[in-house]
Amino acid sequence: MKKLLLLCLSMLLVLGIMAGCASNNKTENTGGESDSGSGDGEVVTLNMFQFKVEIADQLQAMIEEFEKEHPNIKVKLESVGGGADYGAALKAKFASGEEPDIFNNGGFKELELWKEHLADLSNEPWAEHVLPIGKVPTTDEDGKLYGMPVNLEGYGFVYNKDLFEKAGITETPKTLTELKAAAKKLEDAGIKAFSAGYGEWWVIGQHLLNIPFAQQKDPDAFIEGLYDGSTSFVGNEQFEQFKEVIDTEVKYANGNPLTTDYNTQVTLFASGETAMLQQGNWTENMITEINPDMNMGFLPIPLNDDASMDVLPVGVPNNWVLNKDSEHLEEAKTFLNWMVSSETGKRYITEEFAFIPAFDNIEAKGLGDLGQSILEYSKAEKTIPWTWFRWPDGANKELAATIQEYAAGKIDYDTALEKFQATWDNMK
Repeated sequence: MKKLLLLCLSMLLVLGIMAGCASNNKTENTGGESDSGSGDGEVVTLNMFQFKVEIADQLQAMIEEFEKEHPNIKVKLESVGGGADYGAALKAKFASGEEPDIFNNGGFKELELWKEHLADLSNEPWAEHVLPIGKVPTTDEDGKLYGMPVNLEGYGFVYNKDLFEKAGITETPKTLTELKAAAKKLEDAGIKAFSAGYGEWWVIGQHLLNIPFAQQKDPDAFIEGLYDGSTSFVGNEQFEQFKEVIDTEVKYANGNPLTTDYNTQVTLFASGETAMLQQGNWTENMITEINPDMNMGFLPIPLNDDASMDVLPVGVPNNWVLNKDSEHLEEAKTFLNWMVSSETGKRYITEEFAFIPAFDNIEAKGLGDLGQSILEYSKAEKTIPWTWFRWPDGANKELAATIQEYAAGKIDYDTALEKFQATWDNMK
């Protein structure tokens, strides 16, 4: 009888343990399901750190739409850019242990710099829809894709068509001589020609300086030559011609271009105080918020009078990347996929952000004047590349400082070219 009683007690104990295990397994599975944003269980928060301040408000609105559909996932947005140093701020985040789950990476040299922190996104459902140009910056030598392109963008001289007409300019300038003539006509009509933001390192030391790089016969070969010493800024035809671009813009620019920041530069143009703005289609929302009736388009930034100057630099401005060590990596992947696959996400990309999509499953619609102009240049294959992601890390700021010195009259142009070369050699 005692043996029977002991046997029954033992069986009850085993059943109790099994029930406890089953209960524990159920709790773990529920937690896993909640991470996918099913609506039950724990709410997780993704930290998103991005640099495009121009779309900060629209991006926040899109995030709120995402959160309605995924109540278990919250996205905390932080934007740093528009003159602030995003790269330095990102490094500070990682150094302090406040690593974001989602952030931006330019690819090429930046990919090499951050690759150890990035998740492989090659097998994500959206990857097969990325346009070929969109995959290049963040694909490594093994063919792995680490970034989702934010969009396609282009830049040049944005021009106010109404002010050009007022000054009697009937043909849009495509060459350097024509650009100078247009600037003179505007000046004679009492219209300041250029809104020049020479106070911003990235405006001049990245976008503007890209022109002589991108106009090389083989930009990649020229850059590789700078690294191995077989090419040089000094004596290079395109960089010698670049002098006239700086001289023309500064001569006909708004007052104090060397202290003009990004917001002031764009505002001067949007308010009709200047006729041309060296910027890209990312300024469209900012401009139309100030002047909804602005009639504008793009002009090239020509180095000489050759017909081949009628081109715009077009590329992927940046990429969304994920922190591979994030506790919420799957939720971050869910957010990225939703951005480019849901109808809501697609609408925000094209209509609210005014972006040119880098995906074949997103129709380019609702584009403004600038986005449409970039699209037309792209379809006509009248584009040149963005090269600064291939430069040494941090070189753009030093190069910008040299341009500022020259524009301020502190050094001559030959010295500027020598300083370009010294900067590259010291930082490569």
